[in-house]
Amino acid sequence: MTIETIQALEQQLLDAMFASDVPALEALLADELVFITHTGVLANKHTDLDAHRSGLLQLTELSSSEEQIRIYGTTAVVTLRLELEGTFDGEAFAGNFRYTRVWAQTAGRWQVVSAHVSQVFA
Repeated sequence: MTIETIQALEQQLLDAMFASDVPALEALLADELVFITHTGVLANKHTDLDAHRSGLLQLTELSSSEEQIRIYGTTAVVTLRLELEGTFDGEAFAGNFRYTRVWAQTAGRWQVVSAHVSQVFA
């Protein structure tokens, strides 16, 4: 697999996050996804999709930078910085966040199997 493939998948994921495109997110996230939020909460695919499906999370700005991709056979590790604005549970938020995502190739397709996000204060 190539870095360009993962870059394209990352763009699909960012587009789906911004649009709360649940079917696209469903395809890009592994059923066994482990996601640690910026508050340290352990989430999964179901909770992530529900936040988009219900409108709990609504993004109005999403800009990525500082992307790095490393491929290890059938696994890829992506780190990037996202500037996000939107609302969560009706409360406005804005900030910079650093993400680490692990993509794994299973059954002939790439999906996110693990993700972690931390808020950047500097």
